Amino acid sequence: MRIRVRSLVLAALVLLPAAAFLAAPLAAQAPSRNPPYRLLVDTMLSMRDGVRLHTAVYVPEAPRTPLAILFERTPYGIAQFGQLAPQGFPGDLAELAADGYAIAAQDIRGKNASEGTFVMQRPPREDRADPRAVDEATDTYDTIEWLVHRVPGSNGKVGMLGVSYDGWLTVQTLYDPHPALTAISPQASPADMWIGDDFHHGGAFRLSYGFEYAYSMEAGREWAMFPFDRADVFEWYLALGPLSRVDSIFGGRIPTWRDFAAHPDYDAFWQRQAAVPNLRRLVRRVAVPTLNVAGWWDQEDFYGPIAIYRALEERDSANLNFLVVGPWNHGGWRREGRRLGAIDFGAPTGLEYRQRIERAFFACWLKGEGNGCRPAEATVWRGGENRWVEHDSWPPRTGTQRRPLYFREDGRLSFEPPTAAAAADSFVSDPAHPVPYRARPIQPTYGPRSRWSTWLLQDQRFVQGRPDVLSWATEPLAADVTIAGEITARLFASTSGSDADWVVKLIDVYPETFDSAGSDLNGFELMVANDVFRGRYLDGYERPRALRRGVTERFAVDLHTQEYTFRRGHRIMVQVQSTWFPLIDRNPQRYVANIFQARAADFVRATHVVHRSRNAASRLELQVATP
Repeated sequence: MRIRVRSLVLAALVLLPAAAFLAAPLAAQAPSRNPPYRLLVDTMLSMRDGVRLHTAVYVPEAPRTPLAILFERTPYGIAQFGQLAPQGFPGDLAELAADGYAIAAQDIRGKNASEGTFVMQRPPREDRADPRAVDEATDTYDTIEWLVHRVPGSNGKVGMLGVSYDGWLTVQTLYDPHPALTAISPQASPADMWIGDDFHHGGAFRLSYGFEYAYSMEAGREWAMFPFDRADVFEWYLALGPLSRVDSIFGGRIPTWRDFAAHPDYDAFWQRQAAVPNLRRLVRRVAVPTLNVAGWWDQEDFYGPIAIYRALEERDSANLNFLVVGPWNHGGWRREGRRLGAIDFGAPTGLEYRQRIERAFFACWLKGEGNGCRPAEATVWRGGENRWVEHDSWPPRTGTQRRPLYFREDGRLSFEPPTAAAAADSFVSDPAHPVPYRARPIQPTYGPRSRWSTWLLQDQRFVQGRPDVLSWATEPLAADVTIAGEITARLFASTSGSDADWVVKLIDVYPETFDSAGSDLNGFELMVANDVFRGRYLDGYERPRALRRGVTERFAVDLHTQEYTFRRGHRIMVQVQSTWFPLIDRNPQRYVANIFQARAADFVRATHVVHRSRNAASRLELQVATP
């Protein structure tokens, strides 16, 4: 979760959390032309239970009253405000700062200068009748109450926004919105840390991220990075062995790791903190205008913002809930957004979003200026064609049809179904030799040389030739194929073991003659969508069971959504594998009740079979745009 642009107002434009890394990116920014800001107040603000939270408010040197307030809460620290304010809040905040808001920020409980105890993804309070019961929503409410009465010249309207954890904190306000809360923009907010966001995907544990993030957040009140002793963390995690060793490495002092080990399945612990059921339970109707923001190549929280948007749509009779998805990684809209990895989108997409949508949204709702209160229902970037597209719903209700792409013989992928009575492809998955999730060496998730932020756009040719990766591809396309909406892999598969992970990747294969001058994109294999499903949860995330050896089962792998055009001359490829290390922990492939307690002897080789026959037609189901 966890954009390292830690706070919107830090405007650092980097994906690193530590303050030491802020200076270089800031130096690269063009000089700000925004009005300079001054500190209005820096205080320890008392919440209803007496715990005090570090809160700072900045206002323009020459404020135009009345003042609307932009507010962000964060676990990543607000100390950098004082350095940025005199510059006029440069960088990603420039478009909003130019409109002259008062800007408030707060360290949440137990982090940095605030008092109290930090709880990762603190769930909503259970006793809502207790006037001293607290959660993130009550802390926000109490702070807004103070802001609207203590900021001189306030117009009584407050807007909130934030990326990643800060976005999740923004979502929490909807459970008890203060009357002055007039507009919010949760950006890259996680929705469910077990089903599809930072810590798990499809029941599989995200090892490297969960390990490193939990340590960084809980080893102290401020951010700290785990001291790896190898340059290639692939080797470090492999040498780690079973996950039962981790708590002793941490000295038993990382509460979130102990939660991982104690709650391997989707039990009440994870369900209590999940946003979607809480939104359905606590929000009767959408009353606060909400601009949800996501990135197609978000390496941390793509599931979340789409799930939150959909949950709010169920309550949005007043048309106050909107979605923007661009060609970005985690928080990429807070940068220029023209390039990501090797891919050039031909336009400064992040800047376009901030100028055309975000600035207009807040100006309209908080200041009554312009007509940006209701942008298009869904504004999404269509990759391949590299242009913005507007829809009246997401996924689109019209203009597409469900079409399956079938796995066929000789590694072919086709819209035509198979006809053979029996046909399959198989591979041996060995936990001792897992497939790396990106090209090695793999650096730690955080740090100045990490390539974590763009791994989803890495050329997938690095796995070519591995016998434990299956690939199917179409012939070069005779015409463009545009997808818009849901993507689901339907696998008919069996294993010689009693558990298995299924990783599925949808890939755009560029032609070798893409650029006669020898472009780096000649033959490039770009992941368009991907995810993993842990086989033990075939009967439901709350009911794990052993797979039946040699028995063909039906697995559904949710690859979420996309709007993308595979261009004429390109090929569409699907890859299937069972390890993705160390992004995903190693499945022992011998069923154990809790993989966090697995022994070394539980990790075994297994043969996995993907069937592609007439009656067991493994395929990818897409929403394909109709002419």
